Amino acid sequence: MAHFAKLDEDSKVTGVYVIHNNELLVDGVEQESKGIEFITQLMGDGTYVQTSYNNNFRKNYAGISYSYDAERDAFISPKPYDSWSLNEDTCLWVPPVPMPEDGKAYQWNEESQEWL
Repeated sequence: MAHFAKLDEDSKVTGVYVIHNNELLVDGVEQESKGIEFITQLMGDGTYVQTSYNNNFRKNYAGISYSYDAERDAFISPKPYDSWSLNEDTCLWVPPVPMPEDGKAYQWNEESQEWL
């Protein structure tokens, strides 16, 4: 199955739609433009960008309220905390202090800048 994110005028994801891979085929080869043509006919005008459920391209699978960054060609989740920074390789948000890896459940405390 192929997945397409619909973007608003600010490149925020407002919906993610699934269509059959056959709708992308041109002479047996999948083409994003063919999928966009199909999804536009089905859902109406808008800006659609293909996303990968397996993160095979565009870094991350699109979700509602994610942003599409055309320069990075990546979907980026909303920033969870002001202190977190974007990893340019993965386009994932990274805390200033790594979460402990002791198997316990933790929650980030923005005020104290630590895992509790």
